[in-house]
Amino acid sequence: MDNKKTTTDTVRILIADDHTIFRDGLRRLLESEPEFEVVGEASDGAEAVAHARRLKPDVLLLDLAMPRVPGMEALRELTTDHGTTKIIILTAAIEKAQIVEALQIGARGIILKESATQLLLKGIRSVMAGGYWVGRESVNDIVEYLKSTAAGAQADAQAKNFGLTKREMEILGTIVAGFTNKEIAKKFTLSEDTVKHHLTNIFDKVGVSSRLELALFAINHRLAEPVS
Repeated sequence: MDNKKTTTDTVRILIADDHTIFRDGLRRLLESEPEFEVVGEASDGAEAVAHARRLKPDVLLLDLAMPRVPGMEALRELTTDHGTTKIIILTAAIEKAQIVEALQIGARGIILKESATQLLLKGIRSVMAGGYWVGRESVNDIVEYLKSTAAGAQADAQAKNFGLTKREMEILGTIVAGFTNKEIAKKFTLSEDTVKHHLTNIFDKVGVSSRLELALFAINHRLAEPVS
C-alpha cells in the first residue's frame, strides 16, 4: 500500500513563532505524522497574517508573544477575514482571561508548549474534526466552557487584588503617594476613623503591619494607581 500523502487527506499547517529552533523542531515533529504537512512558517504576527491569507492553511499554530503584531491581534485580524483556517494558540503561558478572549475571538484551540507531543497531535486532530481543544482535553460545549472559564477568570482577577474593594484600592494609592490619614480623609470626604478602619482591613487582607510595608507591597504587586 502506498503511504504517500495526498492533497485530499493532508492537513496543511502554518507555524507562527518567533523562535527559529522551536519552529524547526515543531516542523520535524509534525511532518513525522503522515497526515500533516507544514506549508509555511512565520516569525512574527504580521508574517502570520500575511502567510495565512496567502497560503490558506487548514491550521495555523499561533504563538501569543511575538514581535511587531502580537498573537492575539493577529488572531483578531484573521478571524475578521471569515476564512476556513482553524487557529490554535500554541503558547508558553496563558491566563484564564486570555483563554476566554482567544476563544471568543475565534481560536479553535489552546495548547501549552510544555504539553506532551501526543496532546498537541490530538488537539490538531480534534480541531480538524470540528471540535475545540483547550489545555489537555477536547471541549464539546464551547458556550458552557466559556461561561465557566470567564467566571474563573473574574475570580482570578479578584484574587490578584487580594479582595480589596474599590475604596480600599483608592486609599492604597494615597498611602503609596505618602498621604497622611487626615489628607486621605479630606480627599475622599471621610472621617479619620473611617480611614483607620479601611487601613485596618487593608493590612489584614494583604498581610502587612505598617504603612511602609503596605506601600512596598503595593508597588511590588502593582496594585496602586497614580494619585493626584
